[in-house]
Amino acid sequence: MEWQQFEYFQTLARMQHVTHAAEALSISQPALSRSIARFEDEIGVPLFERQGRSIRLNKYGHIFLKHVDNMMKEFHEGKQEIKDLLDPEQGEVSLGFLHTLSTSHIPDLLASFRACHPKINFRLGQGPSHNLIDQMQSGEFDLCLIASMEIKSPIVWRQLWKEELFVIVPKAHKYSNRKNITLEEISDEAFISLKEGFSLRVTIEQAFKEAGITPKITFEGEEADTVAGLVAAGLGISILPNLKGTDQSKITKIPIKSPYCQRTIGIAWVEGRYLSPATQKFKQFILDHSYEE
Repeated sequence: MEWQQFEYFQTLARMQHVTHAAEALSISQPALSRSIARFEDEIGVPLFERQGRSIRLNKYGHIFLKHVDNMMKEFHEGKQEIKDLLDPEQGEVSLGFLHTLSTSHIPDLLASFRACHPKINFRLGQGPSHNLIDQMQSGEFDLCLIASMEIKSPIVWRQLWKEELFVIVPKAHKYSNRKNITLEEISDEAFISLKEGFSLRVTIEQAFKEAGITPKITFEGEEADTVAGLVAAGLGISILPNLKGTDQSKITKIPIKSPYCQRTIGIAWVEGRYLSPATQKFKQFILDHSYEE
């Protein structure tokens, strides 16, 4: 069965006249008749009632036309969607990123990019690095902005910038007026952390390990904002990046003097997977505009 046969069937079903349909399709009447006859043979049932050169759909034809219309609609919409994606100024970029980047970095990046490319749209998603990697491998995201972690082929990761990490304490905490602090000084404090597996937690655990400290974790959260909220409520302290755009009226961030703590943010993609021109353009924009915190 050929694609043209579906087009011929749909046109004839709409016009219900062999001559007119053949003219609209720019083929001869006999050629159209032969094509429809083969089409009916392959379907296994007549689809039309013939009355001279006029022709009408029978009950089977009406049923089948609904499915052909849906199929043709999906086909043409798919062609248009691909056309839009291949237009570097009208495509869509699917981007995954860490929750902690959502209040400042992502809005700033998208605003800067769209100032030059206003017709490119974005489909966004947030999550921890390990989940974003899984989603990108399954095809949900084209690109991801994630922290440094163990990367395996076919994932490619390129460093973009580094972020300083701070000790976060409630405003009323005894250390809230400190200009800097060491991890040793907070070793006995109740500690609020992200859940296991999160890249930020891995980074912080490594810093504690290097300092010979085992933190006393009392609460775990899935988002940095949640952790900051628990700190603000006086339930413990934590270590987080600078949460720009988040309410910090009830918390204080203290630079860590020793050991110096930071995390590295980069861009990841699947090696060898097709990226639309719009996605390639955004990827290069990020690589060209990477910066240090």
